Amino acid sequence: MKINGNQIKPGNVLQHNDSLWVVVKTDHVKPGKGGAFAQVEMKNLLNGSKLNERFRATESVDKVRLEQKDYQYLYEQGEMLVFMDNQTYEQLELQKDFVGDRAAFLQDGMTVTVELHEENPIGISLPDQVTLEVVEAEPVVKGQTAASSYKPATLENGVRCMVPPFVSTGEKIIVDTNEITYIRRAD
Repeated sequence: MKINGNQIKPGNVLQHNDSLWVVVKTDHVKPGKGGAFAQVEMKNLLNGSKLNERFRATESVDKVRLEQKDYQYLYEQGEMLVFMDNQTYEQLELQKDFVGDRAAFLQDGMTVTVELHEENPIGISLPDQVTLEVVEAEPVVKGQTAASSYKPATLENGVRCMVPPFVSTGEKIIVDTNEITYIRRAD
């Protein structure tokens, strides 16, 4: 789908220089002399490199539609993570480093959304929050109540997270998977 340079918005995925780019930031400029243009900051979806490009309002660029599919996490096999399509039951294997640090938050049966371009996975999003058990938490130091003090705790998946002083070992807490931060106790 072709769009004009002045219609580019953050979050759009563009086909540019034979690669896929996600728009991070746009700045529309109308100089005193000459035509208007959009100064666009983009990040390559395939290798992570960044690019600043200038698109005139009259130029057209290819906007790419990504297909989003829900997959269920099944298991880990070596350096691969195995997912299953909920509709067709086909399996999809992704490298651990494709998912990144957040792979530690994957739980059996968890539903994730995979973004595909021409049947090739280019992005994955996990649920924003997961419930995990605290397996190790440091004891509270008395008298540390002047400021809101947090203490380090180790979760069941091995991730370390800062938690409030009242959280103890064995409790279940809800953690933000994007920021790796404590949200609240689980009910």
